[in-house]
Amino acid sequence: MNEKLHEYAALLIRIGMNIQKGQRLVISSPVECAYFARLCAEEAYAAGCREVVMNWHDDAMARLKYLHADDEIFDTVPLWRRHFFNDHALEGAAYLAISASDPENFRGVEHSRIVRAQQASGKALKDFDRLQMCGGFPWCIASVPIPSWAKTVFPDVSEEKAMEQLWDAIFASVRISGDGTCVEKWHQHLATLHTRVEKLNALNFRSLHYTNSLGTDLTVELPEGHIWEAGNDVTLSGQEYVANMPTEELFTSPLKTGVNGVVYASMPLVHDGSIIDGFHFVVRDGKIVEAHAQKGEETLRGAISVDEGASYFGEVALVPYDSPISNQKILFYNTLFDENAACHIAFGEAYPCLQGGQKMTKEELKAHGLNDSITHVDFMIGTPDLSIVGTTHDGREVPVFVNGNFAI
Repeated sequence: MNEKLHEYAALLIRIGMNIQKGQRLVISSPVECAYFARLCAEEAYAAGCREVVMNWHDDAMARLKYLHADDEIFDTVPLWRRHFFNDHALEGAAYLAISASDPENFRGVEHSRIVRAQQASGKALKDFDRLQMCGGFPWCIASVPIPSWAKTVFPDVSEEKAMEQLWDAIFASVRISGDGTCVEKWHQHLATLHTRVEKLNALNFRSLHYTNSLGTDLTVELPEGHIWEAGNDVTLSGQEYVANMPTEELFTSPLKTGVNGVVYASMPLVHDGSIIDGFHFVVRDGKIVEAHAQKGEETLRGAISVDEGASYFGEVALVPYDSPISNQKILFYNTLFDENAACHIAFGEAYPCLQGGQKMTKEELKAHGLNDSITHVDFMIGTPDLSIVGTTHDGREVPVFVNGNFAI
């Protein structure tokens, strides 16, 4: 186990962020994961990192704050927090986020407080958000288990056994088997994703049509000059990084006003410390005009009303149903894993997936038809029978997915 933990930390530092000599690293971590954050810091210093700066957070304290803090604080962001994130982003520091939380930590919390805090944060951390979306600095999101999350995933076993099983699932997802070859496996995996990206970009689809037995019947138009991306990315300064560990997706941005139809979620979504389940959207000219959920509908409606752009879409992602994550047949209750087990769509901010998009201003991206928002929320739509048909600019129809897997 100790060898696997060190191998995992090395993977995140050396491949996930590709930390450079003299570069600062910011680690955002739950206090429960301090032992792993320290391993990452140790690995970063060994790679020549200038300084490791910690941003600690805690489920219990966050819940207490939303339940009991003065109401007015949810409309402001302290100056020190603005400087912490924005200044490090402007400097080009690397950013590692360890994602681990109780999926229902905010059950019973007044949801308007959460939405207002998001709105305040979106305004205060504009530099950080803008640079993260356009490759201004290398960043990586990864996870390690905590007991509350593990017991949600494996409710029928002891806490100790649940932690063990979740660790096994995470290691399998990031291709760590204990033989020290995960970096080599990741290079091979990224090469496979790159080959598929080249095929999609060569086809240059005008639109994609999604259908499955859940009831999804959705047409997604793609903007002129769109490009598909996958796995690894490159900062504006030329530093390669992998934003999600694990990652199985190929993704691009839809035309903001070009999404129409009905789309059903194929998995529950954990958002704002609540579980949303059994939900679907009705979409017209890009805008979500109806949102329904069997569980967590209030949270869902709040999520798509954070700002005007939250009710439009910013990403479409292709993930084969036959993948190392999906094949484990585990519902992780964590978007980092669940989004890489199935095709997904995100409402909110669009990635600049355009030719030359990284260097475009917000106004230029919007002029090319991309959505703008302070939020970005992925939800899963992939199923074993998902069909995706792409239509080219000359009207040719090409099967992209057949029975949940790539057909190209």
